[in-house]
Amino acid sequence: MVAGPLKNRSFRKQAGLTNRWQFPFSPSCDLLGISQANKATRVGLNETLMRMISEAAPVSPICLSLSPPSDVTLECLGFQWELHRMYFFKSQVLSQLLARLLNSRKSKELLKQKKTMPRVTIALEVNDPDVTRFAFAVALKNLYNSELEVNEEDVLGVLATAEMWGLDCITVQNTGLPYQQPTLITECERWIEVNLVAQLGSQIHLRQLPLELLQKVIRSPRLFTFNEFHLLRTALCWVFLQQNPKIQIIPSYDTVLTYFSSLPKICAFLEREVGQRYIAIFQSLRLHGITSSKHLEELWEINFLPLPWLTRILSDHYHALENGGDMVFQRDFNTQAVRFGLVLTQEPRYHSEIISIYGFFFEIKAVKHDASAYSFYMQRVKHADPIISFFTAERSPVSLKETREVKYEIKAQCQIDGKWEEFTTKRLTQRFGVKKPSCKSMVLKACIPSVPIYVTFSLLFPTS
Repeated sequence: MVAGPLKNRSFRKQAGLTNRWQFPFSPSCDLLGISQANKATRVGLNETLMRMISEAAPVSPICLSLSPPSDVTLECLGFQWELHRMYFFKSQVLSQLLARLLNSRKSKELLKQKKTMPRVTIALEVNDPDVTRFAFAVALKNLYNSELEVNEEDVLGVLATAEMWGLDCITVQNTGLPYQQPTLITECERWIEVNLVAQLGSQIHLRQLPLELLQKVIRSPRLFTFNEFHLLRTALCWVFLQQNPKIQIIPSYDTVLTYFSSLPKICAFLEREVGQRYIAIFQSLRLHGITSSKHLEELWEINFLPLPWLTRILSDHYHALENGGDMVFQRDFNTQAVRFGLVLTQEPRYHSEIISIYGFFFEIKAVKHDASAYSFYMQRVKHADPIISFFTAERSPVSLKETREVKYEIKAQCQIDGKWEEFTTKRLTQRFGVKKPSCKSMVLKACIPSVPIYVTFSLLFPTS
């Protein structure tokens, strides 16, 4: 009898303090193996990192002294950083780049043949002058180690690198507290103010935001949000993550609604013992700025806000509509103006959105004129204008008033040379008509060399 070829056999491989049978190929879904390898290779990186970023060292391939052997080469800033793909999940940017490479035809063929995961090289171009080799190395340490030390003079570079990678700035912020680094704490809080809704609202890192910091950020005059409802959604998602600590991925908004809707209807969530600690957060929101009937119906159905709160919101809307848009109960512009926002990240050169409030429609605009010149303004739009979608017009009340007095402010926030800058029209009062030139607001012009740019339009309808 002639024996057939031997099949690949399992072999025992040491992983951490335990042995387990493993195959001669390492699928990326082997989470237990990755976890054990992670624990087995957890070592300090301070000395290694210092060698990596030494200005006197020649630009040559660099290898982290870790086991198992590195399987990803990251080419960036003139260095070849030898890394391990198991840590890439901490960075949205790096994990997406790696996923694209591994989904290539060649990589799929290797996996079908049950060979080892292919070694890959990723090239990353950095255009931000704040991202130095030292900052890059410290950010790499954050991929491998949950305990991160940052010197005060390196704060901006580390934050710039973290933002570029989509890393968790909250971790950096929390790390700065024990070392009493006020600059680090301030810079991280500033980053969270503009990115709470724009980025953190869709990341699992949102869970790590402390309650006190979330409340402080929500009350900040520099807070950016697309509208008041988006801020509410972010707050609801944060509470959901606090109540469900085992959830490992950011939930969809429908999942959050389903969760709160499934709770006993004895009383609203914020009136329950478990929910009372969150009351101050929702008291800080501008709930009167949520005017969409669809969104108000959702708030009613999930039984989250106390009934007196919902009654007050609906009562305010009723009085405003009955009085031609006058916001009788909202008079403090700093804390009660309704906010709408745009984020400019790249082309196109022209960006606009339609907003509606109490039967009045406005188009908020951002125009890029050349490499660094921008204009921001808004203008009133007739309810019958073709630019307004059928759905928006159908779901929104319509005011036939020819003019409407509006208090408003247009503000743009961005980073220039590593520092946050703010451009603003200051607070203005204008009577908006439906024809030119009365339909157009003051134009905010700014010279901004790089994106992202966070633009906020704040509106309040005074008693006329």
